[in-house]
Amino acid sequence: MSVDVSAEVTIARSRKDVAAFAADPANDTRWILALRSARQVTPGPVAPGTRVERVARFLGRDMTYVNEIVALDPGRRLAMRSIKAPFPLSVEYVWEDAGEGASVMRIRTRGDGGAFYRLAAPALAAAVRRGVEKDLRALKALLESGRPGR
Repeated sequence: MSVDVSAEVTIARSRKDVAAFAADPANDTRWILALRSARQVTPGPVAPGTRVERVARFLGRDMTYVNEIVALDPGRRLAMRSIKAPFPLSVEYVWEDAGEGASVMRIRTRGDGGAFYRLAAPALAAAVRRGVEKDLRALKALLESGRPGR
C-alpha cells in the first residue's frame, strides 16, 4: 500500500521567511498539529544528515519516529526520510515565490504502510492528506499573524 499526498498553500510572507521557519525543527510543534514533541538529535545547524525525533498522534496512537534530512537547498527545498518509523516515509518541502511578499509552500509525503496498513490504505491516505492540509493552514495562519516568534 502506497501513500503519495501533495498539498500546497500560498502564504503572504516571503519565501525566505516561510522556508526559514518551516525548515527549523525547533518550530515543528508550532505548525505540525499532530506533533506532541520534536527535537533535533544531531548537533549543529540543519543540513543533510540532521536527524529529528518526533512524537506524533496519528490514527489514535502516539508514534515515535526519526526523520533524517537527505537534501537541503536553503529557501527552496528540504527533503527528509524516516529512518526509524512504524512505516517508511519521505517528505519534501518546496518553497517558491508567489508575487510581491508572498510564497507558495508545497509538501509531498510518500510512503509504504506495508501489509499492516494494506486494508486501511484509503483511510491512511485520507488521514495523511487531511493532516498535511491542516498543517499548511496552521503555518499560514501563524506566519500571516505577524507573531511567528516564540
